[in-house]
Amino acid sequence: MQTPRPSRAPSSPGWRPRRVLITRAAQAFAHGRAIVERAAALGIAVVELPGDRLNLAVPDDPKQAYADAKRTLAVVVAPPSKLRLQPIAPSADWRVDLAEGCPAHCSYCYLAGSLKGPPITRAYANLDEILTGLPAYLGEGMITSRSRTRALEGTTFEASCYTDPLAIEPLTGSLSAAIAWFGRWDAAAQLRFTTKFADVEPLLGLDHGGRTRMRASINPRAFARFEGGTAPVAARLAALRRMAEAGYPVGLTIAPIIAAEGWQDAYGALIDAAGAALDGVADLTVELITHRFTTGSKAMLDSWYPGSALDMGADKRVTKRTKFGTEKQVYDADTMRALRGFFERRIADALPAARILYWT
Repeated sequence: MQTPRPSRAPSSPGWRPRRVLITRAAQAFAHGRAIVERAAALGIAVVELPGDRLNLAVPDDPKQAYADAKRTLAVVVAPPSKLRLQPIAPSADWRVDLAEGCPAHCSYCYLAGSLKGPPITRAYANLDEILTGLPAYLGEGMITSRSRTRALEGTTFEASCYTDPLAIEPLTGSLSAAIAWFGRWDAAAQLRFTTKFADVEPLLGLDHGGRTRMRASINPRAFARFEGGTAPVAARLAALRRMAEAGYPVGLTIAPIIAAEGWQDAYGALIDAAGAALDGVADLTVELITHRFTTGSKAMLDSWYPGSALDMGADKRVTKRTKFGTEKQVYDADTMRALRGFFERRIADALPAARILYWT
C-alpha cells in the first residue's frame, strides 16, 4: 500500500453572511451563543430576535428576496421532528441535520423546492440534544446496518442532506463538535458529510477515531458555472487528500452527473484528476448521482437563476415516481446505461482501489 504524499490545499474564502439572527429559544443554548459570539468577533451584525419565529420582511422582488436570504444565517432550535431521524437511502442509514440550508449558489440545487420559505441557512443551537439522541439508532437502518457489502461502515449518519456543513463551519463549529463526539463514541457508527468547500484546517487535528467520512462533491470545470460560490474542484480534491492524510476515511460524490454535450471528455478529465490527486489513498469510496429535478424544484430554480444554461428540458428525460408519491424527471434508460457504463469503466481505470457505493 502506497503512503499518501503530503499536500496542502488552498483554503476557500469563509462564508460571511451579512447578518446573523438568533431566536429567543436558541439564546438559551451554549452552542447557539457561541455561534453569535464568533459572528460578532468577525464584525457581522447580530440580531437577537424577541421570539422564535423568523418573521422577516421579504422584498417583493424574488431575486432580491433570494439574495437577502442567502446572506443570512439564523441560529434556531431544531424542532422535535428533527430529533426523530429519517432514513436517507442510498447514502446512509439515517439523516442527522446539524443545520438546514446552504450559502452556495448552485443552479441545480437539491434543496430547491424542499425547503419552506426564503433559503435562509439555519444552524441548530441544540446540537447536544441532536447528538445525544443518536445511540438509540445504533444497529438500526436498512442501508449499512444490514448491508453485507457496507457492514464495515457500521450504522451511518448523513450530515449533509439539507446543508453543506463545511461551508458554514467557520461560524457554527457544529461539524467539528459532531466529529469529536463520534470520535468519543466507541461504537460501530460513522458520521458522513459531503461538501463543495475546502477549508478543512479546523478538522485535521480532531480526535476523529476514523468514525467520520468526508466526501468531496465534484463536477467538471465545464460545469463550474452551475456551482456559484463554492471552492474550485482542485481545492476540494486537495482538501480531501489532507483529510486522508489525517486518518479520515474519504470519498467522492460525483453529482449531479449532467449528460450535456461533451460529457464524456469532461467527466473523463475529472476522474483522471481525482485519480492523480488521491493516488495511494486506501480507504476511498465513490457515489454516483445523476441530475434529476421535480416540477417544484425546477420552478424554484428558474426563479432563482433565470437564464441558467442548465438543461432541464424534456429531452432524454422520463418521469419517475418516488416512494413518497412525488414525481421527478430523470434521464431515460439509454442515457442512464451509457452514463453508468462510462463511469464504472473510467473509475476502475483511474481509481482502482475505490469502492463504488451506489449509482442513482
